Amino acid sequence: MVNKEAYNIAVVGATGAVGQKIVQILEIKDLPINELKLLSSKRSAGKKVKFKNKEITVEEATPESFSGVDIALFSAGGSVSKKLAPEAVKRGAVVVDNTSAYRMDEEVPLVVPEVNEEDIKSHKGIIANPNCSTIQMVAALKPLQKAFGLSRVIVSTYQAVSGAGSQANEELENQIKQYVNNEEMTAEILPVKGDEKHYPIAFNALPQIDVFRDNGYTFEEMKMINETKKIMHAPDLPVAATCVRLPFFTSHAESVYVDVKKSGLTVEDIWKVLREADGVILEDDIATQTYPTPLTATNKEEVFVGRVRKDLDNDKGFHLWVVSDNLVKGAAWNTIQIAERVIQIA
Repeated sequence: MVNKEAYNIAVVGATGAVGQKIVQILEIKDLPINELKLLSSKRSAGKKVKFKNKEITVEEATPESFSGVDIALFSAGGSVSKKLAPEAVKRGAVVVDNTSAYRMDEEVPLVVPEVNEEDIKSHKGIIANPNCSTIQMVAALKPLQKAFGLSRVIVSTYQAVSGAGSQANEELENQIKQYVNNEEMTAEILPVKGDEKHYPIAFNALPQIDVFRDNGYTFEEMKMINETKKIMHAPDLPVAATCVRLPFFTSHAESVYVDVKKSGLTVEDIWKVLREADGVILEDDIATQTYPTPLTATNKEEVFVGRVRKDLDNDKGFHLWVVSDNLVKGAAWNTIQIAERVIQIA
C-alpha cells in the first residue's frame, strides 16, 4: 500500500454491532481518513449514519465497492469475507477481517498488535482479527510468556451475550421480562441459532458457545486453542478451553490458569510484568476488593487483569482473572489498531 496523507477506508458490515462500534471509534481516533465508505447487505443499504457531523449513506457491498479503497475493515460474517475480501485485495485494498474466515489460514497473519505486531509485515493483502475471547487472553499472557516462559494454559470463559449478536441481546431482555412476569421464557437464539435445541440464557449459564466438534469441544473453544498457539508462535503450547455464555450484555471475563517455566516466582513478580504490559491494566487489591468486572470494563479499550494467585500445589502455577469489552478490544478497537499499524508501515 502506498504511503499517503489520508486514506480511503471502507467498513463492511457497518450496520452490525461491531461495525457500528468501528465507526464510533473511528470518529474519535486520529486515523487519517480521506473518505469513509460504509457497506452492508442489500437489506441494510440506504440507511444513514452520522460521522463527524456528516451523514453517510450505507451502500450495498459489491466487488466494485472497493475501487479506490485503501483499507477495508470487514465485520459482516465469514461468508461475506470469503466472497468479497479477495475482491477488495484485487482492487488494491488491505483487508482487516474480523471474522473466522481467514484466521487459521497459513498465508494470513492473525494479529493482536500488543502481542505480535511484526506479523503484519508478512501480510499478502488480508490480516485477520482474532476471536474476542482469544484477544484478551493473549494480551495478558504474552508478557508472561516473554518474561517467564509458558508450559501450559487452561481457560474457562464467562462470555457476554453480545458475543452472539444483537438478537441474542434482545432475547435476554425479553426473557428477563418473561421471568419477572412468571411467564415461560422463550428461547430461539442461544446457545446456537442454527441448532435444533435452544435454552434460555436469563438467570442461566450455557456451557456451549458455537457448535460442537467431533472431539467434544465447541468451535469457540477450538478457536481459543488454535488461535492462541498461532498468535503466540507456540504451536506446541498445551492450551485447553471451556467457553460458557452468561446472562450479561457486554464484556467477557476469563479465569486463566498458567504454568510458567521459571520456578520460585511470586505474585509480585507477575504483577510487575503485567503493570508494564502494553494495553493491560492491573486491578488487583484484595484489601479494597479491587478487581475487574464486565461492567467496569465496558466501553474501554484495555484488557484488565486481577485476582492473581499462586497455585497452592504447583510452584510454577498461577491463576488470573482477565476481563475486556468484547465489542471494543475484542473486535472493533483491535481491528482499528491493525489498520493504524498498516498505515505506519506503509
